[in-house]
Amino acid sequence: MGCSREHYEERGKADAPVRGKQGDNTAAEVYNFPDGFGNLATKCVGAGQRAYTTTRSFQNQDGDDEIEIIPAHQVVVADPECTGGP
Repeated sequence: MGCSREHYEERGKADAPVRGKQGDNTAAEVYNFPDGFGNLATKCVGAGQRAYTTTRSFQNQDGDDEIEIIPAHQVVVADPECTGGP
């Protein structure tokens, strides 16, 4: 099973389903940061709107074995270069 979709769905890490499979599936621009820092992705998400998001990160607290998942951060800003919508 490895890194299959089922592997991630079982762990609650797969993408959420989209009703009616609607939406924009175009690729985002991705900017990789050094290890230890979240990567950044950006794309137009509608007319005049651009979204930026970071990857989720994981960290151990105080050297124990429990992993804390830090959620991704998202922001949407005005961008006149984004001309279309989904």
